[in-house]
Amino acid sequence: MMNTPVNICIVDDDDIYQFTVVKTLELLEFEKNIKVFSDGEEALEFLLSNLNQNDELPDVIFLDINMPIMDGYQFMEEYVKIKSKLGKKTVIYMVSSSVDPVDIEKAKRISDISDYIIKPIEPGKLKSIMEQLIKESN
Repeated sequence: MMNTPVNICIVDDDDIYQFTVVKTLELLEFEKNIKVFSDGEEALEFLLSNLNQNDELPDVIFLDINMPIMDGYQFMEEYVKIKSKLGKKTVIYMVSSSVDPVDIEKAKRISDISDYIIKPIEPGKLKSIMEQLIKESN
């Protein structure tokens, strides 16, 4: 088991969803830091201001597609430009209530996205994602 906390980043403009995911994660038994951003731009600014701070940078990002200001796809376009400057590998899950095959296909074409998760995220799914993440980082 790794001793360093897992840094989790939730990028979503839906307050209820944010609250639910944070609560679910808090119930899981592992050390974690959770940061919540309401749009892609906020999250991007955070990444840019912490480029070399590995203890601040997220290990995993749950990224919503539809957000004001900067949506999930726009965030990914910017992320690709800066990822070589980031001091650590980040796993990114695109999360959406959209079951539109076009959205799913588009997300799958972005190589930096690990998976496309349809909302609401089941607590069991969240748990298995986190267990996998912790296992791989050992």
